[in-house]
Amino acid sequence: MFRAVLALATILAAAPALAADSTSTPATSVTGTYVEARTAEVFAGGCVMNSEAETMGRQALLAWRVDHGNVAGVTIDGLSVVAALSGTHNLGMREMGGEAPTLVKALMYVDERATPAQRDALVSMARTAIGDLAIRVVDVQAVPIAFERTHHAAAVQAGDARLEVEAHIHHDPSCGAMQWFHPLSRGAQAEVGMTRNQTFTGQALGTRWQQIDKRSAFVGTFAF
Repeated sequence: MFRAVLALATILAAAPALAADSTSTPATSVTGTYVEARTAEVFAGGCVMNSEAETMGRQALLAWRVDHGNVAGVTIDGLSVVAALSGTHNLGMREMGGEAPTLVKALMYVDERATPAQRDALVSMARTAIGDLAIRVVDVQAVPIAFERTHHAAAVQAGDARLEVEAHIHHDPSCGAMQWFHPLSRGAQAEVGMTRNQTFTGQALGTRWQQIDKRSAFVGTFAF
């Protein structure tokens, strides 16, 4: 009897400590809308993919609009973050056993409506989402972010980054066209889209780009 009472007392004494441990590091939990476009096509024939593999696809625009989110105890519901990326190599060829970028510069545009703590949380979320890449954030800018999503399209405007995407494409079988790559973001559930306009005119990455009418986009949702 004494041993049973002692065991119960030990468990009860440990319970507060266990509870404290479980809440000491709040989990990241985010869901929302995701749009991505690269400077190389993600749905193409082998002839096109081979021609772009080494010389293109080093840049991308990624946009997340959070429906519900919490990062380290900071709520970020309704806020957006956009990442402009520029890597040393094609961002997607590592999926096929190719060389991964040794460095990917990132310019982060965070929602100007966010508090300082929320801005840090948005950057942390974006870094987590693309943590498989060798990211170095070169600048963070708080700007107005326009993020529109309909059933058929998505449009994002943030600072010097602009993205217009159709959510559905015609799967042309010419030249053995197929989907070669997957979204760069962790937790993305997205279908291939048509990039109608992808433009980056900023200076922070040391490069600028524009792409029109390419099957280089993903549109959908994210959760992690």
